Amino acid sequence: MHSHPHPRPHSLPHAGAAAAELGSAEKQAVGRKSTLMSVGVNLVLMSLQIVIGFFAHSQALIADGVHSLADLISDFIVLIANRTSAEQPDADHNYGHRRYETVASLFLGGLLVAVGIGMLWRAGTRLANTDNIPAVHISALVVALLVLVSKETLFRYMLRQAERVRSAMLIANAWHARSDAASSLVVAVGIVGSLFGVRLLDPIAAAIVGFLVARMGWVFGWNALQDLSDRALDEAATADIRKLLMATAGVRDVHELRTRKMGDLALVDAHILVDPLISVSEGHYIAESARTRVMTDKRVLDALIHVDPENDAVAHPPARLPTRVAVAALVDAELAKYGLRAAALNVHYLSTGLDVDISLAADPLADREHDAELIGRIDLAQLKTKLGARNVTLQRQLGTQPVASASRASGHV
Repeated sequence: MHSHPHPRPHSLPHAGAAAAELGSAEKQAVGRKSTLMSVGVNLVLMSLQIVIGFFAHSQALIADGVHSLADLISDFIVLIANRTSAEQPDADHNYGHRRYETVASLFLGGLLVAVGIGMLWRAGTRLANTDNIPAVHISALVVALLVLVSKETLFRYMLRQAERVRSAMLIANAWHARSDAASSLVVAVGIVGSLFGVRLLDPIAAAIVGFLVARMGWVFGWNALQDLSDRALDEAATADIRKLLMATAGVRDVHELRTRKMGDLALVDAHILVDPLISVSEGHYIAESARTRVMTDKRVLDALIHVDPENDAVAHPPARLPTRVAVAALVDAELAKYGLRAAALNVHYLSTGLDVDISLAADPLADREHDAELIGRIDLAQLKTKLGARNVTLQRQLGTQPVASASRASGHV
């Protein structure tokens, strides 16, 4: 038995889905606003860094300008992914498009690694020809300090917005801005050293910036690759989900709890243990209740709850037990010998064996003593042997309420 989302008016899961949709819309709006802010800042800074770096003979400043260009490209990637990931599930993407964010992070990581390696190569070439390193103009230092302040301010703004909507992609983009600030600090130090006559410091600063960019790209790309490989939530988040499931009335235990990342959120699969003798509808109700609880966790995108009468990771029903059709045929054939028929039949497949509960159709005109005598003649032991059952119980319905029949028929055999 599984519980999964299906549209129902005024249901709690439906309300939770509506809340999730509102949260997604807010995340998209915040992402668009903060990223457009980053686009504007990076466009201005990139222009200043490359133009002034060229005229001021600062390779470190030019390298930082290329870094800002990479930021600009990554901002456009984030804008596209932010919009695409908010699209609703369709026939090709049943679980939605949230992994587009992860794909964007992977692409961003690869871009940064490539840019960083290029910076290292260029700096190495310059260091190999130390005699050709020109003097750096003080205007390069002014631009480097301006970039440092701008990037740090941008980082604080973007991180605050990203944490408010819990977006991993936006948080990564914010920390990208912080790495820019760190690289600008290195550039400023290199320019200061060059201004004081140590011209090697400018290409060394460029090389350090290249290393920082490549390292940040590797971290982003590796994390994105892990998420695309169905990485699970961390142990603390998984423990929180388990507590929510265990707090559901009717849930005896939880096993085979699995999670996998879907963008910033996660999909949850879990098996819950319930009383093995309850009805299918009650088991489904418990599963729906458990799913509703799990969906209150903002980290969960969707949940699939499987209902087990026993822990199937430990115990399974014996092999080759008769099917319900075979059980019903044997019961009907046995009861027909006495002119009786079954009104209801419950079959329980448990690790301890097969249990069969038989309810005879109500007969308000039957004489109680004669009816009890008739039922007492039924050979339940033989029926149990034919079924290969552990227990067989028999009762007579009276009106709409089943009542136990004679002692031999109503007890376990």
